[in-house]
Amino acid sequence: MRTKLGSLLIAAGFIWALLASGLATAGVATDESTRIDIVEAIRIEGAQRIENETVLSYMVIRPGDPFDPSRMDRSLKSLFATGLFSDVTLRREVNILVVRVVENPVINRIAFEGNRKLSNDDLSAEVQLRPRVVYTRTKVQNDVRRILDLYKRNGRFGATVEPKAITLPQNRVDLIFEINEGDTTDIERIVFIGNKHFSDAELREVIITSESQWWNILNSNDTYDPDRLTFDRELLRRFYLSKGYADFRIISAVAELSPDRSGFYITFTVDEGERYKFGKGEIVSNIKNLPPEALLDSITFDEGDWYNAEEIEKTINALTDEVGVLGFAFVEIRPDVTRDPDIRTISITFIIREGPRVFVERIDIIGNTRTLDYVIRREIQLVEGDAFNTQKVQLSRRRMENLNFFESVEIENLPGTDADKTILQVSVVEQPTGELSLGAGFSTDEGPLATVGISERNFLGRGQALRANFSISGRTQQVDFGFTQPYFLGYNMVAGIDIFRLATDLGDNNTFSQESTGANVRVGYEITESLSQSWRYTYRTDNITDVQPNASTIIMEQEGRTQTSSIFTELTYDKRNNRQFPTEGYFITFGTQYAGPGGSEYFLKLTTSGGYYLPIADGWNIVLSGEAGAVSGLNNKDVNIQTRFFVGGNELRGFSTSGIGPRDPASNDSLGGNYFYTGTVELGFPLGLPESLGVEGKIFTDFGSLWGIDNPDNDPILDSSSLRASVGVGLQITTPFGPVRVDLAQALLKESFDETQVIHFSFGTTF
Repeated sequence: MRTKLGSLLIAAGFIWALLASGLATAGVATDESTRIDIVEAIRIEGAQRIENETVLSYMVIRPGDPFDPSRMDRSLKSLFATGLFSDVTLRREVNILVVRVVENPVINRIAFEGNRKLSNDDLSAEVQLRPRVVYTRTKVQNDVRRILDLYKRNGRFGATVEPKAITLPQNRVDLIFEINEGDTTDIERIVFIGNKHFSDAELREVIITSESQWWNILNSNDTYDPDRLTFDRELLRRFYLSKGYADFRIISAVAELSPDRSGFYITFTVDEGERYKFGKGEIVSNIKNLPPEALLDSITFDEGDWYNAEEIEKTINALTDEVGVLGFAFVEIRPDVTRDPDIRTISITFIIREGPRVFVERIDIIGNTRTLDYVIRREIQLVEGDAFNTQKVQLSRRRMENLNFFESVEIENLPGTDADKTILQVSVVEQPTGELSLGAGFSTDEGPLATVGISERNFLGRGQALRANFSISGRTQQVDFGFTQPYFLGYNMVAGIDIFRLATDLGDNNTFSQESTGANVRVGYEITESLSQSWRYTYRTDNITDVQPNASTIIMEQEGRTQTSSIFTELTYDKRNNRQFPTEGYFITFGTQYAGPGGSEYFLKLTTSGGYYLPIADGWNIVLSGEAGAVSGLNNKDVNIQTRFFVGGNELRGFSTSGIGPRDPASNDSLGGNYFYTGTVELGFPLGLPESLGVEGKIFTDFGSLWGIDNPDNDPILDSSSLRASVGVGLQITTPFGPVRVDLAQALLKESFDETQVIHFSFGTTF
């Protein structure tokens, strides 16, 4: 029994040993078969500047992963996509993945050669590559395109750029852009096709782009600019719509570069369509207690007028303003257009309905790189939380324009966070606010004249004004300084101070000299939108010296020093569309000056002035202006020469400075007068020259008189209150350096003792 049992156990052990040996052998074979398709390690070759770990981080295959062709392909693409390598290869060595890379070089420096019209700073700001950045051909070609685009924006379409890489040690390169700028690619010709009612010359005056001419050396509009061409399309559309061509359309605007790349030929193909007139203009009000009959005067066109799309917009603005004045802040005005193609009329019905209640959520100001935000905000008549009011928006825009800080001001309504909220976006384009004024001339009375004035209307962007003026002639030298602070002490009023000194010497024919030194302190404020008042206190000392024996006895009696302590106030009503450069509207002022305690002089002086500006046609305008004054002594005091009025020169062209009024027949001294008036009627008109020249013609007539003088001793004086008048022509040229004005005037009505002057010249510039 035991023998059989032992034999069985021995046999079972032997069988188990065989099975175990077979399983072990099978297991080894299985492990070796699996291990031969697994990535045991990854070896990086060729990396110099870049760490191996960095290379591995871009790969999607790792040690322990199978040799998957898909993962290897994705890893290859990922390494190329980094832009760090110019070449990458992957290969298998048994169970090791070998990654061989060729690194792109690093840029040591970037240089530009051949550029004269554009500076290195301009080009560096345009390119994306920088020193210590990896060099790739794709990036270089992208920068080449950017440089060429920059030259195209500057009108040089013939420019070429050749990049060159200079190899340096340690896998570095110097990148050189060799540039051939070429000549400016000017506009050689602009033609229009399809225009029947307006000539090519007329349409060229409408658009901004201009043909290259020798006189346009200071104008860049004769170079091709795609953005400018797009704007020209809009200008043409507005022009035709303003002339009644409601169906006008631009079929194409093509710019063709000449074969030698020296210039562009621009062709506008247009379809003018039929010309329409206005039909009936009606108003329908859907608002209770707002009768349309009360608003009919706001329609800016009449039935039968040629259709003008601008008049529709003007009417909508006028209606909005009028409705706002009547107390309806939330309105919506929609024009309903009815076109009759048979009789070619367009009737407009303006439908007024109550609009949604909208409140100002936020006011954003953009474009002011110099002017501080608060300077602009204090002119805006709305604040966050106010009910939106179109009239106040328009008033705010006019107030900002009147600052004369900005070339343009636009206020746009943007959607707010809720339906009942709006965001006001104020966009401004700043303009130079510093001025350098130069004047020169000659007269038989003054001799050579020269004036220099420096002023800054927006000092440090705070809205403050500084000025300094100096003038010299054969007779006088004058210096004055001034400073103005708007919104003084946080209130809506203007305060300022002036200091001046004037010295007069009559040159070879001098009979006396006069020196005046003084200062002003002034303040001004608005009473209403159009009505304002200013006050000024002046203290001045006048000294008349060097009186010669041949001088007028009236001047001899006034030799010595006098002091004047005076208060002046002026009331101004101003309805001009722009106070700096008015083209429409009117203004009138009344001034009163009282001199008394604190000085030796006692008098009362009254002055008034006004002007009316009337546009009569495109480019044609009439200006009517006038001024008058009277002065009278108080407390038995006569009016001294420094207090009287003097007329001539700018006030009365055709006559020299102080050319009319009471005069001593023996010394020929101009003595001034106690009463005066002057007036001007001037017509400005285009001369038919290209607008780019900025030349405007003037025809004018000046008239006025100066008379009356305190003469207790009845000295012989030449005096007459008769009318003096002159006529003349002039040219005003707007140049990049400022306006130049030349006037030729001939005195028609004068007295024998008046002094005349034919030529009047002025010149100014801005910086």
